[in-house]
Amino acid sequence: MRTSLCDLLGIEYPIVGFTPSEQVAAAISRAGGLGVLGCVRFNDPAELDATLAWLDENTDGKPYGVDVVMPATIPTEGASVDLSKMIPEGHRQFVDATLTKLGVPPLDADTPMRDGVLGWLHSVARSHVDVALRHRPRLIANALGSPPADVIAQAHEHGLLVAALAGRADHARSHVDNGVDIIVAQGSEAGGHTGEIGTMVLVPEVVDAVGPDVPVLAAGGIGSGRQVAAALALGAQGAWMGSYWLTSQEFSGFSSTTVRDGLLAATSADTVRARIYSGKPARLLKNRWTQAWSEPGAPAPLPMPLQNLLVAEAHVRLNNSHDPTVVAMPVGQIVGRMNEVRPVADIIADLVAETRSTLDRLAGLK
Repeated sequence: MRTSLCDLLGIEYPIVGFTPSEQVAAAISRAGGLGVLGCVRFNDPAELDATLAWLDENTDGKPYGVDVVMPATIPTEGASVDLSKMIPEGHRQFVDATLTKLGVPPLDADTPMRDGVLGWLHSVARSHVDVALRHRPRLIANALGSPPADVIAQAHEHGLLVAALAGRADHARSHVDNGVDIIVAQGSEAGGHTGEIGTMVLVPEVVDAVGPDVPVLAAGGIGSGRQVAAALALGAQGAWMGSYWLTSQEFSGFSSTTVRDGLLAATSADTVRARIYSGKPARLLKNRWTQAWSEPGAPAPLPMPLQNLLVAEAHVRLNNSHDPTVVAMPVGQIVGRMNEVRPVADIIADLVAETRSTLDRLAGLK
């Protein structure tokens, strides 16, 4: 089951797992994959520094990665600009009215705002990179495509590989031209920010576009060994999985039971692709909150990062509401297979076993 990606990253299995939880990331790495920690939730660089120090000590010396949200161009931001004043009052009123209509209670005074609002800003994403370079990640991935050229150069100088997500073959080719080492071909089935092309179509297009010397990870709709084997058959060197870890046992300490219950109850038809989460198209759990944004009279979502600033507190309220029908959570269509809470090690073991059996079965075909 080893591919060239395994040797490149120093991992046992060609499975890369993105997660906002350091507990999940560490468990993935310890189990033989590459855990990739999403940094967008860290407003304070010191908190990220402490978290990466924890990962350094809790991955049994095995590699891990980090994921930042960094546009290649710098949006208008800085001390002289109050982004909150750029949010129309009508949008604020709509959010407040919708939360009231859905029966979502206000936050307790002691509820922490750990939603990573500032992590969507270019300047904060740069601080995430600076912190990461003081630790020992093997990979820096950028959720918004190619990082700026100087960030790629910095990573390479420190011996790190750079990955970028792509939803089109031409985007993937551009990333390679910019110096990116690994392409994550993310199909529309995936959770979070996605394009419009399905994984089955996208992966071979990207593989052909970047050539045999650039590793491609398939992402979107992967939650079984059969699907990992399919990714390899399409020419990918491995699988990039994000949503599937959301119902892992290790993630239970990171999210609320409301989020967990909403995910466990969902089918593959219960997602929607919309701009209401961050301002860019993202696949989310479909429910009464997402439906409210599509009703007549609802305002159009704001561009990133204004939309995230607008709904940041609402997301915390929704996920702490004890109502699974209003959860604000990015998740892919693979949610239909996420029907139980299991340890990461068991998930990896099952993925590996089914991948091997699938490859053996295919090898026996005449």
